[in-house]
Amino acid sequence: MLQLYSYFRSSAAYRVRIALALKGLPYETVPVHLLAGGGQQHGAGYRATNPQGLVPALQDGEGGAVITQSLAIIEYLDEAHAGAPLLPTDALGRARVRALAQAVACDLHPLNNLRVLRYLKHDLGVSDAQKDAWYAHWVALGLSAVEEMLARSPDTGRFCHGDAPGLADCCLVPQVFNAQRFGCPLGDYPTIARIVAECEALPAFQQAAPDRQPDAA
Repeated sequence: MLQLYSYFRSSAAYRVRIALALKGLPYETVPVHLLAGGGQQHGAGYRATNPQGLVPALQDGEGGAVITQSLAIIEYLDEAHAGAPLLPTDALGRARVRALAQAVACDLHPLNNLRVLRYLKHDLGVSDAQKDAWYAHWVALGLSAVEEMLARSPDTGRFCHGDAPGLADCCLVPQVFNAQRFGCPLGDYPTIARIVAECEALPAFQQAAPDRQPDAA
């Protein structure tokens, strides 16, 4: 069985949980608490699984290969398992979906994930207000770009690309969840709001939500 090393509030792990649910793949959750005891991801045991000390990581069967990085994991699942394709069949469509996904996962998310925010506060000594302003700045910049990418494209449908959820939606929903958790205003992103509402109405997205995870606290 697939094993997913996950933390319930990790955006990157959330992406993979959505992909697993969309494809109907059973898996075992292996919790890695990012805060308890200074962060279980820093321990030697987990570092042996993922030298980066990040979640998620996916192990394909007992003693099987370990795959890291959420986008690599999702594309692996899409290539290795039939049903509910997460990328379009045409090259231009795949490029568009990857661009949307990477706009979130590679440009926006890394600037406001846990280790960056903790470094700002604990190592650089910024105040909570300054940290929150940092977070809100990068969220606004990133989501504004994604909103425009979605709103101006005829390829946007019920979801980020057409009328079936895919890789880009797997990335967008967790990022919006985090923005809401930090109180970021989202009124300027009507296309994003509409797509996220479509996604959250689906059982796969509900099943993957942070509060539905075994390690939710």
